Amino acid sequence: MSDEIDWNSIRELSRRVLERGESLELTEGTRALLLRTAQEVGISHEDAGEALRNGSTASTLLRETITRIDDGSDRLSDARLRMYDLRDAGDLEGARQQMRDVLAVEVVPLYREQAGILLDELTGLADVLATGRLNPDLPARPQLAVLAQRIQQGHALELTDNLRALLRRTAPTAAVSEAETEEALKSTEGAEALMVMILSRFQKAEHRFLRSMYRMTSLRDAGNLEGARQQMRDVLAVEIVPQYRRMAEEQLKGLDSPPPKS
Repeated sequence: MSDEIDWNSIRELSRRVLERGESLELTEGTRALLLRTAQEVGISHEDAGEALRNGSTASTLLRETITRIDDGSDRLSDARLRMYDLRDAGDLEGARQQMRDVLAVEVVPLYREQAGILLDELTGLADVLATGRLNPDLPARPQLAVLAQRIQQGHALELTDNLRALLRRTAPTAAVSEAETEEALKSTEGAEALMVMILSRFQKAEHRFLRSMYRMTSLRDAGNLEGARQQMRDVLAVEIVPQYRRMAEEQLKGLDSPPPKS
């Protein structure tokens, strides 16, 4: 569904009419845009068609459509951040509740779909936590995190072929060499240590990058581009996780690029 939706046109119409005060001309194209977008945000075809009878009610329809898009986006974004924090803290039920709360009030089908996908993923992780069995449809690192949580709860780690394969795939993303990985996979204790290493490296890399991004943005906005660049250079001087090295390199490249022409 998300591949079919493009709200740029309705946002531009909203800027012209609702922000700049231009009159809403109900051309055939504008009617089609309002009718289509209204249905995309959960307004029935009948209600939207009725609103398009005159300019005043059409403007109200436009305002309601944009409100649903913006409010739903903010709601889902905020809930997703809380969900990730709770998930990473080991509170899967609290994380799931964030998505249930979204679904309890959200009317925009796209946002409901996205919340449902996240809820299904969390439900799958809860099953991994309860059983210790990996799910091939779920992302790797969150599954490693819940397996680590199981170990903390006193459950023994089962070094299955599926877990070995998952660790072999995930270890390079944390800059763990093949030799280190194979040595670790010779024993359950080694596999546990490898899991901890992978998770720890990503956690430290994320915290390092986010702190540097905050400082970089502050320095850039203050006009200190060299200081901003140094923040990313400092990350690259110590970072080994490929994903965060790429992100720092992209930020540094952006700072080194000439500003866009006005």
